[in-house]
Amino acid sequence: MSYQIEIRHIRYFLAVAEELHFRKAAEKLFISQPGLSRQIKFIEEELDVVLFERHNRKVVLTKVGEYLKEEFTKQLKSFNNTLDNAKLLQKGKKGELKIGYVGSAMQKVIPNLLLNFEQYNPDIVFNLKEIDNQKQIEDLSSFSIDIGFVRLERVPRNLEIKTILKENFCLVLPEKYHINSKNFENLSQLKSASFILFDANYSASYYEKVMQIFDDCGFSPLVSHNTIHSSSIFKLVENNLGISIVPKSLAKKRGYHIQFIELDMIPQKTTLSLVWNSKNNNPIMNDILNLL
Repeated sequence: MSYQIEIRHIRYFLAVAEELHFRKAAEKLFISQPGLSRQIKFIEEELDVVLFERHNRKVVLTKVGEYLKEEFTKQLKSFNNTLDNAKLLQKGKKGELKIGYVGSAMQKVIPNLLLNFEQYNPDIVFNLKEIDNQKQIEDLSSFSIDIGFVRLERVPRNLEIKTILKENFCLVLPEKYHINSKNFENLSQLKSASFILFDANYSASYYEKVMQIFDDCGFSPLVSHNTIHSSSIFKLVENNLGISIVPKSLAKKRGYHIQFIELDMIPQKTTLSLVWNSKNNNPIMNDILNLL
């Protein structure tokens, strides 16, 4: 079955689907509102579907509209990525790799990856963004990034996951705290302390694993602060606003008046995983996955 839908029609539809308002979408697209309405009607007639339910002052996506919004967003992103890669090839570059990561991956894993990869692929442009776990999943699904480094146990079925690093947790304490590596025995010594932890929204599975550590020690922590950035944790600990537990790879960070105690006596470990979308058509993907 052949359709006459063009890229511009998809852009028109997505603008209305985002704004849910024809006038605002028309202004965003720099076209007239009647012209935009005609284009949407053309799409509906061409596909023989209803995309929007129109009320007096309200526009609502139908189920078909919701489906096409999700699919067109992915496909338009993939299309734009293809065009971007073509431009890079014209400039003598093999392409671009967009990488999302949680902060701990930047301490060792990603630098080592880039150094090894660049030895054989010197003409790649790397675009790196520190993003929380959930946003990485969303960006992988929409092809906004190519690969992600996450602290997650499971991912949606449309994504692939591979364990890169399994490591111990570490306590983070102020530099002159009354507990140190010489007199530390177990976490129960710290049951009256205030803890600064990564927010549960950062990664529910990671947060649950940290809670299991406290469960095994027979107490619930007094959580004074939640954050999604390790630098915030270290600054708060440095200023005696609490103590924390982080992955061992973060213990390599310098520049703070804090100390680390590796928790190598507990069964809980934290996992750093690589996640990618198997439908990603970036030509560099096979090379990076083979290296990893």
